[in-house]
Amino acid sequence: MLSPYTSSAWQDPAHASMPAYFRFLTIMAFHVFLQEKVDLAVVEVGIGGAYDCTNIIRAPVVCGISSLGIDHTSILGDTMEKIAWQKGGIFKPGVPAFTVAQPERPLAVLRDRAQELACPLYLCPELDAFEGNHRTLELGLAGAHQRSNAALALQLARTWLQRRGCEGLGELEEVPPVTELAGRPVPLAPAFRPSDAMIQGLRDTEWLGRTQVLPRGPVTWYLDGAHTTSSIQACVRWFRQAALNQDKPHDGSEVRVLLFNATGDRDTAALLKLLVPCHFDYAVFCPNFTEVSVASNVGGSLKTRRGSVSGHD
Repeated sequence: MLSPYTSSAWQDPAHASMPAYFRFLTIMAFHVFLQEKVDLAVVEVGIGGAYDCTNIIRAPVVCGISSLGIDHTSILGDTMEKIAWQKGGIFKPGVPAFTVAQPERPLAVLRDRAQELACPLYLCPELDAFEGNHRTLELGLAGAHQRSNAALALQLARTWLQRRGCEGLGELEEVPPVTELAGRPVPLAPAFRPSDAMIQGLRDTEWLGRTQVLPRGPVTWYLDGAHTTSSIQACVRWFRQAALNQDKPHDGSEVRVLLFNATGDRDTAALLKLLVPCHFDYAVFCPNFTEVSVASNVGGSLKTRRGSVSGHD
């Protein structure tokens, strides 16, 4: 499937027959899945949804849309409503879809897209609804924002298990005909009692590089891949809480250093402003080096995605 993204691979005659990098990875992944005859593949879109190269699966078991944010505005649009329209492009006729709590207008766009594509769309209940009998579900991923992701994961897993014939996991109520859905709220999916395997899965989940604390000798690294306004705000909340849980030296020797990198057309100044509450002592900015060429023993040039930086001893 073609998508409206450009790549230097298309512009370079030597690589004219090669697809863009993400398209190549997508094709390769599908090839491996078919060769290995996998039982289940969780496929995440690259950018958006409607025109993403992963959106070639005609009849998935279930679709899910997590919390929306402003990102890739040059491709997806500069409002949450435009981005919601792109995200809703993964909906398929007759295939159940789930989303989490969204702002009213973007949620209305998702509802209308579902109606347009004859897709039964449901809203996930909060994770609290799954925590019956004073039982708190423990999450392996840190951060309050992971609770909505966990609620979405539970609904997607339940739908897959039901397709496999498992029972007793709560039934979805039939969505009214599309002509009756317009203007109505998105129906709430039922909560259910998570199985022991689900509880263990939530507890044991690891995602390296996301809200990860990595102690290495005298240095403790706090790693995250946040790159939008909402995700940076969530990252700040996580970092401040995680840092509070660490024992601090009483001699004032602790130093907080921010290592910052950003790609694409993101407003880095706006993202950095959100990090002010973390009270970093120093900041190190890391450009995106894609090629290193040494011109002589005393100098060289580093080519980046946005240009080149030269230096001499």
